[in-house]
Amino acid sequence: MAKEYDVIIIGAGPGGIFCAYELMKQAPHMKVLMVEKGRSIEKRACPKRTTKVCVGCKPCSITTGFAGAGAFSDGKLSLSPDVGGNLPQILGYDRTTELINESDAIYLAFGADKNVYGIDKQAEIREIRKKAINANLKLVECPIRHLGTEEGYKIYAKLQKHLLEAGVEIIFNTMVEEILVENNRAYGVKLDNGETYTAGEIVSAVGREGAEWFKEICKKVGIETKPGTVDVGVRVEVRDEVMQFLNENLYEAKLIYHTPTFDDKVRTFCTNPSGEVATEYYENGLAVVNGHAYKSGEYKTNNTNFALLVSKNFTKPFNTPIEYGKQIAQLSNMLCGGKILVQTYGDYKRGRRTTDERLCRNNLIPTLKDAVPGDLSLVFPHRIMVDIDEMIQALDKVTPGLAAEETLLYGVEVKFYSNKVVVNEDFETSVEGLRAIGDGAGVTRGLQQASANGLSVARSILKKAQG
Repeated sequence: MAKEYDVIIIGAGPGGIFCAYELMKQAPHMKVLMVEKGRSIEKRACPKRTTKVCVGCKPCSITTGFAGAGAFSDGKLSLSPDVGGNLPQILGYDRTTELINESDAIYLAFGADKNVYGIDKQAEIREIRKKAINANLKLVECPIRHLGTEEGYKIYAKLQKHLLEAGVEIIFNTMVEEILVENNRAYGVKLDNGETYTAGEIVSAVGREGAEWFKEICKKVGIETKPGTVDVGVRVEVRDEVMQFLNENLYEAKLIYHTPTFDDKVRTFCTNPSGEVATEYYENGLAVVNGHAYKSGEYKTNNTNFALLVSKNFTKPFNTPIEYGKQIAQLSNMLCGGKILVQTYGDYKRGRRTTDERLCRNNLIPTLKDAVPGDLSLVFPHRIMVDIDEMIQALDKVTPGLAAEETLLYGVEVKFYSNKVVVNEDFETSVEGLRAIGDGAGVTRGLQQASANGLSVARSILKKAQG
């Protein structure tokens, strides 16, 4: 016989965590179940931190488990509604601002650093903006609260403990195999261990790693979706000295460019001062590149890394942008034996493969030790190659030295949040009783908006329950 709950939350990332947090705060009598594909946070450990070599954990502890990819990310909380998702379009700008402030207060209560970057250096920011304007770049000003990878892990560990003590039941190491739907109403979930659970409200709160899974669920049960944007590009690595002025005054400079040749949108994303480039593994061992930065001096490096992402939107009849991004990443994996490809910008411009010998000439020492020297022109379409090159040249006018011969480009970085689920302002899907939030639904693109999204949907559930 199926066990009954008031709310079932699929995925224990920031959206699911903050949804459960708010439900238990406002209605501690509620029976809430979270189902998470990965491990509990204390059991999430990446051997590569010690060995420097990925051992292929299944599931990957970097992308799955309590707190999702956020537990091992750089842990930057973007405090502006202009960054990190589509909540302003769904809830309005003012309401999104309120929710971001409320979720930020929860992070602070659980130990987040009180320091906020990007609010007290107005003269310096004016100088950066002027250089950006001269280079036809748009500077998006966004205050940043930096958790840091190791501090973020501690904060989420406290949140996990809090939820368990509040009465939330969490099932780890378990996939939701099926969302049960009858007469266009969701009423439960079937797990891969054969167990079935029912609830009046089901919330899909999966992250990017779960986007493909949720897309298949949408197709199977008839949830309305539309093709979203796929972001594909490289992770750039330079010496800290090159990015010092931007790092010290903005921490993360969010710059947007529309390329002169193709008028494509390219943006900077996830800057990690004194950080390291890292590999993330998705389903079937797909390796994509990412980056981390730590608060502790023990893990700091001499390099800064950030993503350059080209945003691609598609028209009919094409409707599989996630697969498009995966195909590019798989091509890179095939050339590198399942690892990440690295190329110097000098070789990128010349269209030649980087070699170990040329890599060793640099002042710049790669932080991703098992990256394979190669040629990105064998991976990316010509259009994306040109977009990346033109963006680097524009950025060089803001932070001179970025377009140096030794600058490293790692590929491929892909953001899998392109399954865009159609939702209303209560995040209800076209299937009654099923709500969709977070990165995996194409609603958000970062920790803070995902967290705010969790608060919002919890309150909507509570309001409906109160009649």
